[in-house]
Amino acid sequence: MDILQILLTDSFWAAALRIATPLIFGVLGALICEKSGVLNLGIEGIFAAGAMTGWMAVWLGAGLWGGLLVAVIVGGFFGLIHAILTVPLGLSQHVSGLGVTLLATSVSYFTYRTALPEVSSPPKINPFQQLDIYVLSDLPFIGPVLFQQTAMTWLALSMVLLVWWVLNHTPLGLAIRAVGDNPDAVDAQGLSVYGLRIGAVVVGSGLMALGGAFLTMSAFDSFFFGMVNGRGWICIALVIFASWRPGKALLGALLFGAFDAFQVRLQTEVGALVPSQIFLMAPYVLSIFALVIVARRAEYPRALLKPWFKGAR
Repeated sequence: MDILQILLTDSFWAAALRIATPLIFGVLGALICEKSGVLNLGIEGIFAAGAMTGWMAVWLGAGLWGGLLVAVIVGGFFGLIHAILTVPLGLSQHVSGLGVTLLATSVSYFTYRTALPEVSSPPKINPFQQLDIYVLSDLPFIGPVLFQQTAMTWLALSMVLLVWWVLNHTPLGLAIRAVGDNPDAVDAQGLSVYGLRIGAVVVGSGLMALGGAFLTMSAFDSFFFGMVNGRGWICIALVIFASWRPGKALLGALLFGAFDAFQVRLQTEVGALVPSQIFLMAPYVLSIFALVIVARRAEYPRALLKPWFKGAR
């Protein structure tokens, strides 16, 4: 099979969308945080926490949608920790975010080991199944790509539209964008800079946790260490690639998903001739290349990473 044939198959694009789904949740969450002026490097740990707690909630009988709710709450909790440290206290967003990543990851692994001390292989759950939409699933090409995905993929695509609409067409979205550009102007209007930033970080962190939950509740059926595998850091880069726009964030996630799906198929075709490490690093190299091209023209929130204190000038 040549390269063109790979790119034209519906199975390739269906796989690309599946791979992109957790990145869509993560990049939207990071985008909301950064739009308010707060960089959240806790995303890698929040992914792990969402993956573990969502899976464990389902395993304990909460149901799939209950597991998603638990993951969102846990992600929001770690986001609240980061927000309190960085917004009213004005501590370094880099240090706090990395601390949250270490805390969330460690707590997740500790909880797993404490709850299942004697288990050599993690218990399995019944994950979200592929939807089979009458007539639509049987459409040529677009049917397998769009209408044979799980409910979480559709939830991710819906979140793109919701976040775009809120940020661009609601007073709340205007306030979030304004607090990320000029918090003094927001304060002069009588709005709470602290409240808006903390709320944005909590909501954004909840979305990040959904990205982790997808891994254990849709892509796989169990939790294992290292399953996040750097997806959180990719999301941070994709926000810059997207120029802090939800539509371009979706495009960036799909682009990375396509790179990853392509390397798997290409490795199958010529794997004996080329070291496997070359294929594994290809999506990241191509993503960095795309990021370098786009980032030079990116317009970032002007108050990003800048602490703000009420009454200070």
